Amino acid sequence: MRDYLIVGAGLFGAVCARQLSDAGRSVLVVDRREHIGGNIYTEKIEGIHVHRYGAHIFHTSDKEVWDYVQRFADFNRYTNSPIARYKDELYNLPFNMNTFHALWGVVTPGEAKAKIREQIEEVRASGITEPKNLEEQALLLGGRDIYEKLVKGYTEKQWGRRASELPAFIIRRLPFRFTYDNNYFNDRYQGIPIGGYTAMAEKLLKGIEVRTGLDYLKHREDPSLLAGKVIFTGMIDEYFDHRLGKLEYRSLRFETEIADCPDVQGNAVVNYTEYEIPYTRVIEHRHFEPENPDASKEKSVITREYPAAREEGDEPYYSVNDERNNALYERYAALAQKETGMVFGGRLGQYRYFDMDDTVREALDLVKRLI
Repeated sequence: MRDYLIVGAGLFGAVCARQLSDAGRSVLVVDRREHIGGNIYTEKIEGIHVHRYGAHIFHTSDKEVWDYVQRFADFNRYTNSPIARYKDELYNLPFNMNTFHALWGVVTPGEAKAKIREQIEEVRASGITEPKNLEEQALLLGGRDIYEKLVKGYTEKQWGRRASELPAFIIRRLPFRFTYDNNYFNDRYQGIPIGGYTAMAEKLLKGIEVRTGLDYLKHREDPSLLAGKVIFTGMIDEYFDHRLGKLEYRSLRFETEIADCPDVQGNAVVNYTEYEIPYTRVIEHRHFEPENPDASKEKSVITREYPAAREEGDEPYYSVNDERNNALYERYAALAQKETGMVFGGRLGQYRYFDMDDTVREALDLVKRLI
């Protein structure tokens, strides 16, 4: 019997496995998918490292986490600078002076702030003072132009509901930046593994037994899976057979195609903010690693990303952390406390959204507590 069974070969599970193995513990990792890496999995198409489950840019201000991941990959200097496309208009993200200049022709931070204040006052004058939903919250934070062109359609596609039907707390603030800086993140460190994330996952799991294509919940009585402790990174409600009810998740659908030209959109990520276009963004993977010598010189690979309500069998990507679901999760967390020999971790096990650096930090801290 092994010391640890880790259910899930994604980033959280792989870091846990590496740390436990390095501490001398025997470890088995299983995953229901046919590959390791979870949602950070990349595959080569036309020599390009394609992010199978959406764009993943590693960013952090945690130096310990940054130093840790660099043990398993060399990172390039990729800077995330997405573009928002509203009809035939293009805007920089996050909202910065380039965005404000494109919207209103303003050129100084003072002019931009004055324009935003003016639009917010117009919203208040219309009778909206205490936001009752996301639409009113966004209008009070940034005014009508920013809301109509850059927030409304994208948000409604992402959540599958009209903004006037969504709770106000989803948008607590709008990230205004009054400089001509298109870097989306404020973190000190940022980049993408040269050679793709799958190579990084392989190094994390080097020398550790891994079984893919194995659904733990269907084989949990299998004696070959016995371990002193189980770290479960799947959906916590599914582990308990949904006995208290189902937690809600949003899912994604991806359409990937090979384009017969070397560059389709000139940027890694373009967000489509109008509601009438069903996908939220188009990813062109070659731009994540422009220095990749193996990438095709004649073709490119793009992926359209469609948000969707999660149906049975769909991958869960985002927890819906509203009041009902959070209360239900707390009941499952209480059940989990009674499960001797079980630890629930990761974004599905803890029903929280984690950036990649948060995932690494959570895994490192968990193993420190375990050993």
